[in-house]
Amino acid sequence: MKLIAQSENIEDFLDSDFIYVDKTEYIYNLTRNFKRVFFSRPRRFGKSLTLNTIGTLFEKGVDPYFKGTWIYDKWDQDKYPVLHLSFLEYSATDLDAFKKSLCQPIRDFARLNGITDYADDIEPNNLIRNIFTVMQDKMQIVLLIDEYDRQLTANINNPELYEKFRVCIRDFYGAIKGKKQIKFMAVTGVTRLKDVSIFSVGSDIKDLSYENDYSTMIGFTRDEIKRFYIDYLKLGVSYENNKSLESVTDSEIENLLDRMADYYDCYCFDEFNQNKVFSTYSVNDFLRDIYESKTVRFGDYWFDVGGLPSILTNYIASFNLNEICQLLTSEISIPYNDFMNPTSLIDINENVLMCQTGYLTLKSELDPVDDVILGTANQEVKSALFRLLSLRVYQKNVSPYSTGKKYVLEQGTVEDIINLFNEVLAALSYDKYPVKDEPVLRALLQVYLIGKNHDVRIVQNNSKGRSDIIVNFPKRRVVLELKYTDKVNSEKAKLAEAEQQIIEKGYGLEDLGGRELIQIACVFNGAKTKRQISMYKKVE
Repeated sequence: MKLIAQSENIEDFLDSDFIYVDKTEYIYNLTRNFKRVFFSRPRRFGKSLTLNTIGTLFEKGVDPYFKGTWIYDKWDQDKYPVLHLSFLEYSATDLDAFKKSLCQPIRDFARLNGITDYADDIEPNNLIRNIFTVMQDKMQIVLLIDEYDRQLTANINNPELYEKFRVCIRDFYGAIKGKKQIKFMAVTGVTRLKDVSIFSVGSDIKDLSYENDYSTMIGFTRDEIKRFYIDYLKLGVSYENNKSLESVTDSEIENLLDRMADYYDCYCFDEFNQNKVFSTYSVNDFLRDIYESKTVRFGDYWFDVGGLPSILTNYIASFNLNEICQLLTSEISIPYNDFMNPTSLIDINENVLMCQTGYLTLKSELDPVDDVILGTANQEVKSALFRLLSLRVYQKNVSPYSTGKKYVLEQGTVEDIINLFNEVLAALSYDKYPVKDEPVLRALLQVYLIGKNHDVRIVQNNSKGRSDIIVNFPKRRVVLELKYTDKVNSEKAKLAEAEQQIIEKGYGLEDLGGRELIQIACVFNGAKTKRQISMYKKVE
């Protein structure tokens, strides 16, 4: 059984017998069709491994690292020296330290490749220009730049330092733009900003960030996971169902993949909104955890390693009720030009920035005459975002558990469930998020439930209508039909209306399977003296 890699160096995959998801056909086409490329992806998605693979092919060829891959008998490029610069390794707080760190690998590259007699300089743009000047006429290099915008994203809340880094990076790219000494160049980053000269008018770099042909080059497809990680999938099914590996069926594997897709799939980097990919980091850690812990746990693997960056803090802090509702429905609409042509991190549309950093993803095709729709990709990102949003919406944390780390909604009585919701509603910041109607009530309860990692469906459609909230568990489904009033004398009528609606529409019956069904009609009284679910009834 091959191991799951924790390396971004392709050579380690052979040396340590790691699983390698073969992306070499994309790289072959990339290097054949383009001379200068850029692609934007969220951090920890596989950009660094992609650049390392390109560099290894150009510098060392296919032997021995690419035996068994698609490219092995097709790659026929000459070998070239590779200058690989990773901006993740350089200071993001001290401009002089950044320049020093950037210049040193450039000098090392020149020395190792016999490039001498150039004028040394402490400015990166001058240094690389001077080195190009003294290179032999026919000598060419491959230039790979990883996470070019790291210093910019790190200083989004420090405009003065941001501007210093921006000018330095702009000047560096100005020095390498169009240079004949570069055989091939690939640049990666999280953002695509026009105030950095590499993306300015007349640039010779091709932005492949949302190119359909390369939309699955970074990230895993479902078919790739099933092909390359089949041993781990079988292991997960066997642990969950207490059965032998030999008795695991294809339908059980597909069921596990379905659940993995709910949590880690649906990132879209496709202009036509057709191809979707899983988070590579989440898939690797999820499957590695199965192997190590001998159980199946759907954790927030990608989100957890990102910490709480300032861009996310800024985003959450700005949310109002309307934006919460848009996030719930994955229908955040922004102008096409804002999405395609951001100028600077300082004034970028915050939803575009959230998309480029992986917290939102593309939900529509890119059409110049229409708005672009964004939303959360999957359960992992959605639950983590709403967990952070809950810290702003609610004044204190309310535990969703009863006993034995089981959710109240999963094993509690109807009374227990209503008591939990009233405790949650009592913790609301009513001055910021006043509850004055049913849509707001639904939205704020969903913020809590999704933030606590519940499988929540809001306004769930069936052939007869739409229920307010459905919460699914393996052995139970809870259906809530919510009504709002601010008058005590209308509570009974509202409760009867909710109950009748559940009965007539059959909420929660669709695809129920063997689950227990609990249908609850609820009335929330929004008067200042109440602000709680004042009446409820379990529908039999």
